[in-house]
Parts: sequence; C-alpha cells; structure tokens
Amino acid sequence: MAQRSPGLIGAIRIDLLRLHETWMEVVFPRQLDPGHVLGKWKPETGVQTAGYYFWAAVGLPLVLIGYPLLLVGYGTRFYAVKLDSAATRLGILGAVLVSVVVWGVLSAVASYQFGTVGTVSLNAEGFLAVVAASVVATVSAVLAVLFSRVGGRGTSVLLAYPAAMTALFLPPVVAALFVETLQQTIFPASEQLAITILDEILFVGGLNEIIRERFTLEGTGYVLMWLSLSVPLGWFLGGLVAFANIIRPKDGS
Repeated sequence: MAQRSPGLIGAIRIDLLRLHETWMEVVFPRQLDPGHVLGKWKPETGVQTAGYYFWAAVGLPLVLIGYPLLLVGYGTRFYAVKLDSAATRLGILGAVLVSVVVWGVLSAVASYQFGTVGTVSLNAEGFLAVVAASVVATVSAVLAVLFSRVGGRGTSVLLAYPAAMTALFLPPVVAALFVETLQQTIFPASEQLAITILDEILFVGGLNEIIRERFTLEGTGYVLMWLSLSVPLGWFLGGLVAFANIIRPKDGS
C-alpha cells in the first residue's frame, strides 16, 4: 500500500518535532532516532525530569528561529541536486570546456576594452584581473565537481559548496565590468550589501572602518568582494544543507 503524503501542515509538524528532538539529543540520549529495543529515553528521577523539561522549554524559541533556516537548507539542497546532476552529465572535462568558453569570451572583451598591448599598465592590470578571475572560476568549477564526487558531509560543507559559490558568483560580477546593463543591477546591489555587512556585522573592533580605509569598492574591487564572500557563504549554505539532511534525509518524507 502506497505511503500517504503528510501534506503541508503535517510536514511542518514533523519538521518542528524533529528539530526539537535534535535539540533535546544535545543533552539527553535517544531523542531524535530512538532504538527499537530501548525506545526513547525518558527521565526517571525528579532532577532528571526538571532538567528535561527545562531544556525542552529553552529549545522552543530556538526551534522557531531555526525553522526558517531549515527551509533555506531545503531550497539550497534542491538546487544543489539539480546543479550536481548537470555537472555529472557534463563531467570534469565538460565543466572545464564550458568555463573556458565563458571566460575566454570575457577575457577577449576585457582585452579589447582595456587595450592591452603587452605592457604592464593600469589598463593591463584590469585585463590581468579578468584573466586571474577566469582561472579561479575554472579551477573552482572543477574542484566543486571533484569534491561532490568524493562525497561526505565534511567535504561537501568545507570544500564543495565554497568552490561552487565561487564558480557561480564570479562570471556575472566580472561580466558587469563590461556590460552597462549588468552594472546598473549588480554594482548598486553589491554596494548596498557591502554597507550592510560592514555596518551590521563587521562593526566589532572598528573592523568596518579599517576595511573602508584600505579598500575601495569599484571596478575589480567588486570581484574581490564576491570572492571573499563566496567561501563563508558556501560554508553557511553547506551547513544548512547538512542541517536539512539531518532533519529530513533525502529519502525521507
């Protein structure tokens, strides 16, 4: 007999329950996946009962905060599976060829725009920045495919997702250096994001002021910005996917 779908409300209830059980298992055994023989652990003494329900109450607001992050993890996992499937069909050689074609076109446009003639100048540095970005993006695409094939939660979170983020972020940002319509969308949004990160996250110890004094967000500075964001963002999204796999495994309901 086919297993019935729990529906949207039922799925949310299951997710919230598993989230809370995951929190409970930090301190108490056999909460998330109790064994068939021993069953779910339950407190037996007054002290255990008080600690058990206190820990359960502390976890309730954390579950409410964690659930939106879990949904982001589900969405990221869905698109990661799609990208991984496409990468598998292309293979490593295919990923390299696609990256070389895309970045070859961008490098050719950069060479024409910056007018390099074999001498190192400020214009030539712009062209070299594009070439360097193309190498980083191509290597990142290859590494993302390799790390996804290796498998393992640690490899995916620490290596595969940051590599994939770098390969995805660099092309549109670098392309915006030469396409005015992209500049009008990507650069203002990037600048606003940089302001938010500096003022809301990196304000501790005056780090935001140090960054503002030493770096200027213009031209290839946007490329460097997204390069520096791709690794921590990859770790964050990879962590959310690992979180989603714990709460609702891929083959689970």
